[in-house]
Order: sequence, then C-alpha cells, then structure tokens
Amino acid sequence: MSTQLPLVPGKPRRKMPVKHLADFDVDQRKEAVKDLGLPAFRADQISRHYFARLDADTDSMTDLPASKRDLVAEKLFPRLLTPVSHIETDSGTTRKTLWRATDGTLLESVLMRYPDRNTLCISSQAGCGMACPFCATGQLGLDRNLSTAEIVDQVRDAAKALRDGEVSGGPGRLSNIVFMGMGEPLANYKRVVAAVHRICDEPPAGFGISQRNITVSTVGLAPQIRMLADEGLHCRLAVSLHTPDDELRNELVPMNTRYSVAEVLEAARYYADKTGRRVSIEYALIRDMNDQPWRADLLGRKLHSYLGSLVHVNLIPLNPTPGSKWDASPKHVQDEFVERVRAQGVPCTVRDTRGQEIAAACGQLAAEGVSDEAKAGGAEAPAN
Repeated sequence: MSTQLPLVPGKPRRKMPVKHLADFDVDQRKEAVKDLGLPAFRADQISRHYFARLDADTDSMTDLPASKRDLVAEKLFPRLLTPVSHIETDSGTTRKTLWRATDGTLLESVLMRYPDRNTLCISSQAGCGMACPFCATGQLGLDRNLSTAEIVDQVRDAAKALRDGEVSGGPGRLSNIVFMGMGEPLANYKRVVAAVHRICDEPPAGFGISQRNITVSTVGLAPQIRMLADEGLHCRLAVSLHTPDDELRNELVPMNTRYSVAEVLEAARYYADKTGRRVSIEYALIRDMNDQPWRADLLGRKLHSYLGSLVHVNLIPLNPTPGSKWDASPKHVQDEFVERVRAQGVPCTVRDTRGQEIAAACGQLAAEGVSDEAKAGGAEAPAN
C-alpha cells in the first residue's frame, strides 16, 4: 500500500543509492558474493565484519582474499553517508550528526546517553511529507525515502562511536533505537521493516539489538500500523496524536483528513492486541492550542476506551521552531494536563527533552546550521 506524499517544491524525487550489504537479507548476501566470484560462506564472514565488528573497511578484513577486497568494497560497501558535522550538548551526552548522502541529500540523527541506556534517534526519510505545521522537518517537505542501508548505517556508526569511546562518558553499548528522526517511517514501510530486521537479528544477520528496545513512530497511517502488527515483530509503536479531536488534528496533523482519530486508535489497539506491547501516545503540548483541560479529559477518556491498559502518554513540551506561531505551554498548564489524563486511568509522563540547544529535540530536525558550501556538496564541515 502506498501513501502519496508531497515533495519539496521544485525538487524532483531523487533515486535510491546503489545497493549495499545492509540492503540484502542473508540469502541475498550469499548470492551477491557468488556474483563476485566468491564462495557463499564468505557472506557470513563479510557480514560479521559489518554487523558484529561494526567495520565497513575491507582493508581490515584480512580473512578475505586480498585480490577480492577492492571488489567487495566497490560492490558491497559503497560509501552511503558522509558526516558533515557533529554537534554536542547536554555536557556531551547528546550528539546530533548531520549526514550528506552520495546524491547530496541531507539528513540527521541524534545519539543520547542516559544513565541506564544509550538511545539513537534515526531518520527514515530525508525531509518529511506529513506537513505538520509545528514540526521543522514537516516544513521541509519530502526530499526522498532513505534506503534500508542508509537507515542501518546510522545505527552502525553510532554503535561504533559508543564502543570506541568517541562520545562523552567513555565506551558504551548502543541499546535503544527510535525511528523518530526525519520522516514518517511507515511511509517508507518496506525499507523500515527491513532495517528493523538488520538492527535486531542476531549477528551475522544483524546487530542483535532487542526488538523490545526499538520504537517505530508514526503520525497515524492506520493501514500500515495494521501491516506492522502482522509482521510478527515486537517493537514498540508510538503514535503522534497531539490532540484527541478531529477538528484540531486536521490542522496539526494533515494526514488526519485521511485517517481519523478513531481509525488511528482502532489500528493502535489492533497493534497492541497482536504484539502485547503498550502503545505510546506522543502529545506535543502547544500553548492555547491543544492544552485545554477539556482536551486532557477527552484524551484520557478516548485512550482508556480504545486501548485500556495498553497505552501510555508521552507529553512533550513543544520545541518551538523558527517562524512558528506556537509556543510551549506554561508549566502549571502542563502539570494540570498530566493530572487530568491520569485521572481517566491512563499513565501520563512528561518526556525528558534533549538537544534543544542544538535543534535536536523532537520536531526540530531540519538539517539546519550547514554552510552554503556544505549544502552544495563542497568541503566537509569540521566536527564540533
């Protein structure tokens, strides 16, 4: 099932990059190495380098014949993403990376260190076609979908950076992945599902990160939510609801004109029933827009009716974006909203917002802060 999304005005849709090892499943990798004149067992060796050792440099793959390493590099490890900049905040525990793809496409990912976990927020598209007016990425329009390998390589890079102690706090292990960066994951459905398998399957098939530590976010593409439920995965689903009533949601989340609040919540219940996982409801609290007490009451009632105990509300203080007419709600309004939702029997907490200073918080990713030279594909900007 396809979802037609608006492109960036004046920009043609760009083509997918050339194939990479991470685009292939296990059987396809065997065929790919055979095409290079190598026996099938080499696929396992090559995959272990990438997924277990986090290495994409064939010069270090000394268990491969030296005469084949350049060919393997060319055909299975083409350069997909080049870092333009790394920007840190929160005492170095939050790092936003701006990437440039081979066609000049820009995208961002954010790595966040917490005392009990290390979380990477990854992009599934460059830009976004959902056009939510309070979201910086939504105002970009859609440039293109990312390939499976472009999604997966964001994960490999972050896991390697943590392992090698390149991030403040010393060596660590990447534990959690959230598809909450640029783009609507379920609008790039097949590649996102393939990426989840690469992320979660045990080495050498994938990185071996638990499915239970993966969150896939959506504005509410109801048919795709049901498709994801039927995949047999155990990821957490996060639905960006932002208001419980259709009238306002049509404005805040234009996709609501296609799939109403009721349809989205029915699909979310289907997901919860099929997977046994609680659904997270994301709610960006906007001053004088969706923060009224009656909306808190209605949100709690609807969620309790549709999802019962299989739901949790993540209240997100709005991160204002340049040119936006909206701002975050005052603290006392936020606190009352939380209590009113809880009064309806629905758990509700306020998200610990990271990366606001570097435009890395929810709704702020917009490939900002790049020099004209970098945007044009010139010299790489220095990392901060």
